[in-house]
Amino acid sequence: MTTTTQMNSHANDHRRRRRMGVIIRHVIINAFMLVILVPLAWVLLLSVKSIPDAYSGTLWPEVFDFSHYSFVLQKIDTLPRNLFNSVYVTAATVVITTVCAVLAGYALVHLDVPGQKYVVFLLVASLYFPVRVVSLISIFEIQRTLGLINTTSGLILPYVTLNLAISILIMRSIFEQVPHELIDAARIDGCGPWKTLWTVGVPLITNGLVVVIIVNFVTAWGEYLLAATLTNDQAVRTLPVVLAGAHGGMGQWAWPRIAAVYVIAITPGIVAFGFAQKLFFQGLMEGALKA
Repeated sequence: MTTTTQMNSHANDHRRRRRMGVIIRHVIINAFMLVILVPLAWVLLLSVKSIPDAYSGTLWPEVFDFSHYSFVLQKIDTLPRNLFNSVYVTAATVVITTVCAVLAGYALVHLDVPGQKYVVFLLVASLYFPVRVVSLISIFEIQRTLGLINTTSGLILPYVTLNLAISILIMRSIFEQVPHELIDAARIDGCGPWKTLWTVGVPLITNGLVVVIIVNFVTAWGEYLLAATLTNDQAVRTLPVVLAGAHGGMGQWAWPRIAAVYVIAITPGIVAFGFAQKLFFQGLMEGALKA
């Protein structure tokens, strides 16, 4: 009887500890969620406040004023062009980096490539160097030699290099989850390396592709240092540089108008991640974090 009572007591204690652990985890997750969502909500509300409301200190606007968005489009006449530049550079960066990462990840796992361990070592080592800071002058000189200074397309190659190493490592980790038996079976059936990759490999790494796409999208969309260094004319610059210029004093800028520019800048990224978040987290669980 005593033994049964002790067992029940231990079981109850275990259940209480599990419940407490669940509560603590949810509190931490919700705290981090608030840290992210509250500033976004504040900026969104600020962008639709009247200017007197913006300086009154109240959170909820007394009068909703959407004219700040039209003001932004009128005062920054290049804004639609800057938005297109960001979309163009980001899309090209994502496509090129993803293709290179898929090919390299497949080769490092399922092809007999000499020096695979050394390649992986160099990729990992490159992650510990602040490339954008240390190599900024070298990147500028290379771009000038190629005639790519002050061109929107000239940003693509430097952007590709930013996350290429980590993208390859992610895809390598994802391809390691693909059984070698499937690849070998495709080869026995007469498939070459390209057909094996396209018909067997790619359908099994969809979630990993989403992870690579999101990582590169976020980096390219919000990149400022290279865009500000390699471009001079406002018409060829991307949205983050124009956003910083608006905040730095283009003239006649009140806080609601700056908030409107912020909302325009961050909305595409939030929408893209909203559609891809399920596949993104599935990709992380399937092995992308092992990179």
